[in-house]
Amino acid sequence: MKLTKFFSLIISLIICFQTTVSTKENFFTEGVKLFEQKKYLDSKFKFEQDIVFNPKSEFSYLYLAKIFNKENNDDLEEQNLNVVILLNPKNEEALYLLTLLRIKKSDYNQSQQLLEKFEKVCNKICEKKVELISKLKSLETN
Repeated sequence: MKLTKFFSLIISLIICFQTTVSTKENFFTEGVKLFEQKKYLDSKFKFEQDIVFNPKSEFSYLYLAKIFNKENNDDLEEQNLNVVILLNPKNEEALYLLTLLRIKKSDYNQSQQLLEKFEKVCNKICEKKVELISKLKSLETN
């Protein structure tokens, strides 16, 4: 009898664990779908839920930064981009977006440093370098 209860408990725990794992994966996926539908408030909630279960979810932080960009909330955008770079210093999209933000804030020195980091790691979006250089030069002349 005790053995049957033990196996029932083990099976229940396995089912519970599998449900939790699949739920965690769904938060991010659902957040991306909502983001693409421009439902930013709903997607923000899903990405935050994903972060609760996976605090090192660099892409959830990246999407949150994009949402805060849409909301013109520079401080929270920057905080989330900094977390992405902390988790993955070679995340070129985060470096690109943070460089744009620093240029927007007229921070020439920080923008220049970020551009140099971006140049070192760029692999997929290297064409954005021209845009960053152009914006940085316009900042320099102002």
